[in-house]
Parts: sequence; structure tokens; C-alpha cells
Amino acid sequence: MSSLKPKLKLVFTGGGTGGHIYPIMAIIRQLKSLDKDYDLKIYYIGPKDDFAEKLLKEEGVIIKTTLGGKIRSYFSLYNIIDILFKIPLSLLQAFYYLFVISPDLIFGKGGYGSFPTVFWSMLFQIPLFIHESDTSMGRANRFASHYALQIFQSFPLATREPQPKILQVGNPVRKKVLDTNKKEGRQFFDIKTDKKCIFILGGSQGSRFINNVMTEILSDLTERFEIIHACGKDDYEDLKVGTQVILSEEQQKSYHLYDFLNEEEMAAAYGAADLVVSRAGSGTLFEIAALGKPSIIIPLSTAARNHQVENAYEFSKGGERAIVVEEGNLTPHFFLETVEHLFDDPNILDNMSRKVHRFARPEAARIIASYINIYLSN
Repeated sequence: MSSLKPKLKLVFTGGGTGGHIYPIMAIIRQLKSLDKDYDLKIYYIGPKDDFAEKLLKEEGVIIKTTLGGKIRSYFSLYNIIDILFKIPLSLLQAFYYLFVISPDLIFGKGGYGSFPTVFWSMLFQIPLFIHESDTSMGRANRFASHYALQIFQSFPLATREPQPKILQVGNPVRKKVLDTNKKEGRQFFDIKTDKKCIFILGGSQGSRFINNVMTEILSDLTERFEIIHACGKDDYEDLKVGTQVILSEEQQKSYHLYDFLNEEEMAAAYGAADLVVSRAGSGTLFEIAALGKPSIIIPLSTAARNHQVENAYEFSKGGERAIVVEEGNLTPHFFLETVEHLFDDPNILDNMSRKVHRFARPEAARIIASYINIYLSN
């Protein structure tokens, strides 16, 4: 009798942003840690994205790219191009990939980039699991939810699907990002003062809106606080030059500017932070919760389905777990007054930290990986 393990194939698919890729990475790492009675080859099918490709290849994932193409909720000539060309060609590409790969399971993370793959999973009758990060389900996941075997969700979702196939697990987070503490974090950034530390980030691509607000009050902020700022690649050079003009030599020592943070840097920034200022992407919210960090959440006003605003308010629970400031209300001096008020009353930060930590779901990746493993083992 042969002792060779069966060779199985798993396909992940998603939209290509960090919000889709980081949870997939967390699940893959958990899958690798499990004892399995099969050999597993993992693929990713999605739009061309150098950022996603680099991260997933480091996890040993085989990448297959599509043209992408999406239907925007506002008028745009790009809709015509995408509907007539990109989406049909992406469907053909996904058809070919799935025909050749012949996967045993597909895992859809949502986003326009997942649609071609989950579309063919129904016609090919390939088993499908999906995960929804946000408080409202996107088009691709809504389409896939009707025939998915298992629906994982970060937040409670209103859906007509049978409850037995729905499991609220939170958003998968990378364990490496959570492996941190304050002392190591402050040492990493060479923080030698006793100032409290604020970590400002605007998602995987940065936020020009947040950057502009912070720049106007940066001199005031660095007088009292250490600032770690992940600004995004597009604004990095301008901010680097501009802040050398705005800030004194002494203030510049308290301003730690990065275009992008890798896992080690992200963990150190979280560790050093006494307060996090962030967009309302599900991944970041669940990292904040897992670490019990007080936060000011600034949801992206133009996000599809207004999902960042909904995420923010669901996460904050009326201000108990986080402070939500929508873009329309965020002026530089209002932000500065809010920050100073929080640090002038440490009880507020302590209460936020305690309550947000109860919201955490640090085992989401392990739970999802276990479900995948059980299914593939049967």
C-alpha cells in the first residue's frame, strides 16, 4: 500500500488590496501549522497587483493574474471599458485557470477581483468558502453567498442565507503583527523621551486626507507626543521635505515618518503606540482590538457601500471602544483638542483599551484554517 499523501489544491481569490491579502496570509500561515494527511498546493487568482504578489509569493503561493474590472456605483467611462472588455476577459482567464488547476476548494475574500473565480466555481461545482470583512456584504460576496458552503464574517451581517452556514469569527490577523510590547516598540523607533506615542496610519496605501490634516498641526503634536506616521508611498517624499521646513530640529526627533510598514515595523509601531489613528478597514480594526489599543477612527467617506463608516460605528459601540470622527467633522484643531482631551484623562484611554480588547477575535485565522482542513480531509 502506498504511503503517499493525496495532493490537494486550494485557490484563494480576492480584490488585491492589503485588506484582502493580509487575512489570506494569516489563514495560509495557520494552514501550514496544522498536521495534515494530504499535501496542499495553494494558488491565488486575482487582479495584477505587485504588492499582493510579493507578499503571497513569500508564503509559497502560486499567482495567477486576471485583468480585473469592476462596476463602479457612480458614473464613469471606465465602467464601459470594464463591462465590455476587462470583465469578460477576466472571466475567460479565470475559466482557463480553474480548468487547468482543478482545485478541491476555493476561498473567496470578496472584492471585484474575486468575482470571475467565484462565478466559475458555481458552474464547475467547485466547493466554495467565503469571508466578508465588512458590516455590509459586497457584490461579489453577495453573489457567492447563495451557493457558498460556508460564510465567515467579521461583523454581524444581515443575510437571508441559512444560519448554519454562517459563522462570525472576526477578521483574520497576522500573528507576527501582534507579537509586540511597548518597551521593544519604543526601542525600535529609538524613542528616548517620556512622551506618549501616537501611531497614525491610513491603510495599506496611505491617506492624503489624514496626511493633510496632520501636517497642519504636526508642530503642536510633536511638542507633546512622539508621532509614528505611515503616510503611504504617494505622499512620502513631499511630507519628508515639508516636515523639515515645518518642524524644528528637536521636533523632528519626535516625528517618525514611513511610507509603508512591513510586519516587523508594524508590530513595533503598535507596541509603541498609546493611541492609534486609523481608517476603518476591517483588518486594522481587528488588529487594534487584539492589541487593546485606544483609537481614533477616521472612516473613508468614499468607500463602497459606505462600509468604512458602518465598520467604524459598529466597532466603536457609541464611543466606548473607539472615537469615530467622520471626515466632514475632522478639522486640524478639533483633532488636536480631541487627542489632548484623551491624554489629559487617562481613565478614558484605559476604559477604551479594556472594552476594545473584549471585541477582539484573535483566533479567526485558526478557526477558518481548521474548517478548511476539516473539509479537505474528508
